[in-house]
Amino acid sequence: MKRSVLTGSVFVVLGLLIALGPQVLFKVCAHGEGGFAHCHWTAQAEIGMGMLIAALGICMLVFTDIKTHLGLSIGMLMAGLIALLIPNMFIGGCAIETMACRRIAFPALTVESIIVMVFALVVAVYCEVNKPREIHK
Repeated sequence: MKRSVLTGSVFVVLGLLIALGPQVLFKVCAHGEGGFAHCHWTAQAEIGMGMLIAALGICMLVFTDIKTHLGLSIGMLMAGLIALLIPNMFIGGCAIETMACRRIAFPALTVESIIVMVFALVVAVYCEVNKPREIHK
């Protein structure tokens, strides 16, 4: 029970950091030429991915079955991968390397996403190793 509270809480915190980080902690560029910059849309997409990771973390707090945790951690691994790819491949940001999004926000999102993926992989391996085995007769 203590492990599920710890793992669920870690995922909730990481999800909230991914969702709110570009909005509050390491702000992205507000406007580009003629409208919003690409990094604004990256930050908007990361709100969704971060909330998904936080919601899966809440599910991990509520459901304590080890097989359920295995499925949730696989989902977190995929959500972390998408959260990593949004700023680095899918949407991107400003073309100028010295902009705030490139210097602060995107590296922070990259690190947070990698932490989510590594932690989810560790939880998935732990769940797979420790899940109850069915005996076939």
